[in-house]
Amino acid sequence: MREGVNDAAGPGREGVERAKARPRSPFEDAVAAIIDQWRRERPDLDPSPIGVVGRLGRLTVLIDRGLAQNFARYDLTGWEFDVLAALRRSGDPFRLTVGRLQSTMMISSGTMTHRLDRLEKRGLVERAPDPADRRGVLVQLTHGGRELVDEVVGAHLDRERQLLAGLDGPGQDQLADLLRQLLVHLGDTPDAGQR
Repeated sequence: MREGVNDAAGPGREGVERAKARPRSPFEDAVAAIIDQWRRERPDLDPSPIGVVGRLGRLTVLIDRGLAQNFARYDLTGWEFDVLAALRRSGDPFRLTVGRLQSTMMISSGTMTHRLDRLEKRGLVERAPDPADRRGVLVQLTHGGRELVDEVVGAHLDRERQLLAGLDGPGQDQLADLLRQLLVHLGDTPDAGQR
């Protein structure tokens, strides 16, 4: 478990009492309290990575929750939208190999098979043999799948804008650039899934 992600209950009773003793800034978050606790309990350690990793984890939970509310309006889950959106972004004929979809979404083949089964039962995608690879399978958006993703994507982007409204445009650009640098450092590049 990442520090600060599932620690939503916040500091323990003793930590709350100690925290009351010092005034908190209106800009402090739950992760700041966690860092303070580690500094108090283990002054020999530098807990500063929690400031980034803990916040990224907590933001992921909060953003996923906010996006899920929007997807529910369309009877979709986040992963269903991700598959449909990957196919839609691929351009006409809105078709990808299972392997390419899998690498785009960073999931296992078993998970991908389960997801495609569900989407196919809903009539949103269809699978066909890949003529270029006897063992390969192509996944393509159906007409209904394309209509649904085209309807959802605008509302999805509006919801993302709402969730990011705590940062102005330059702040969003700066954060996006810093996150891009970290992703590249960790090996998440456009061709990483094709290796």
